Amino acid sequence: MKILIGVDDSPHSRAAVEFVRKMTWPANSSILVLSVMRPAVPIYAETYVPAPTYLAEMSEESKRFHQETASGAERELQTTGLKTEARILHGDPRTALVEAARTERADLVVMGSHGRTGMAKLLMGSVASHVVAHAPCTVMVVKLRPRDAAGPTGRE
Repeated sequence: MKILIGVDDSPHSRAAVEFVRKMTWPANSSILVLSVMRPAVPIYAETYVPAPTYLAEMSEESKRFHQETASGAERELQTTGLKTEARILHGDPRTALVEAARTERADLVVMGSHGRTGMAKLLMGSVASHVVAHAPCTVMVVKLRPRDAAGPTGRE
């Protein structure tokens, strides 16, 4: 079984990793951990134009962040004893995860859900909803109970 798990640096994503880690999978299963790096979109004001190296620096910082996110999840999943691999993809997370599921011939995509509704869902979109609707395989969406999503202060 080929399991693809999309991760970001959220409690929802950590819950999905923990779910996969605790499950019993067939012995020949493999886990591909993916973190998707959105393209940098420069915003210019009339009075400010960033230095030519600004976008490159931002891109390198973002790449390091996504690599650390994917590698950290992979380290956690290595305790399953299954073959694991971590990768960074570039683009819109919705389409990148669906395309990865297709090209990797994944049997299962696992991801967390932020549980946004209403205007927040409309403005920011829902990666999980898109992947569920378009992936060529089964998609498991792991949700947190509201109290589990809260940080140490009781707020998300």
